[in-house]
Amino acid sequence: MYTLAEENYLKAIFHLEHETTGEVSTNAIAESMETKPSSVTDMVQKLAEKKMLVYKRYKGAQLTEKGRKIAASVIRKHRLWEVFLVEKLKFHWDEVHDIAEQLEHIQSDELITRLDKFLGSPDFDPHGDPIPDKHGVLKRTEKKLLSELEKNQKGVCVGVKESNSDFLQYLDKKKISIGTKITVRGKEFFDGSMVILVGKDQFFISKMVAENLFVQTL
Repeated sequence: MYTLAEENYLKAIFHLEHETTGEVSTNAIAESMETKPSSVTDMVQKLAEKKMLVYKRYKGAQLTEKGRKIAASVIRKHRLWEVFLVEKLKFHWDEVHDIAEQLEHIQSDELITRLDKFLGSPDFDPHGDPIPDKHGVLKRTEKKLLSELEKNQKGVCVGVKESNSDFLQYLDKKKISIGTKITVRGKEFFDGSMVILVGKDQFFISKMVAENLFVQTL
């Protein structure tokens, strides 16, 4: 059994490890967890004593196989619950993150096994994020940020980098969701903004929006 705080730290470090190479700095963890670096140091030292990560002073932390397995399990539960909430309980994709944050800490392996089977063993959650399998393996897909596309290139939205409710509600207003086809009509190199075509609607999006949408090019 692991505490909620321990699982949240392991999950945060797991995500950060996919964005960098080598150790994850305590400052990066503190920013992700919205806490003080001193609090992070206390927790990573505690996790190191439990063999869930290796901590090197002045360098940072790196998950052990044990820690990585626990983190992947928490992420798996989170994303499966998001699928359940959207597909079966008809929640909207901008409503499920906080609920799944609570459900991801349920400890019953049998419940999650049955949940996965009930849902048909989905590969991705409602935001396009891959769901780790029961062994903690993530399915990888070829994708790039919309901001990387050039004029006249086309892509299909396959995920969001930022999944907070305000951003997802913004996408709803623009009729953009997983599976939406997007054509780049123009690109402003001065500020990175774009003119895109979604269905029959053409409109501007900011660089911030373009850098938070994952697409597969067509």
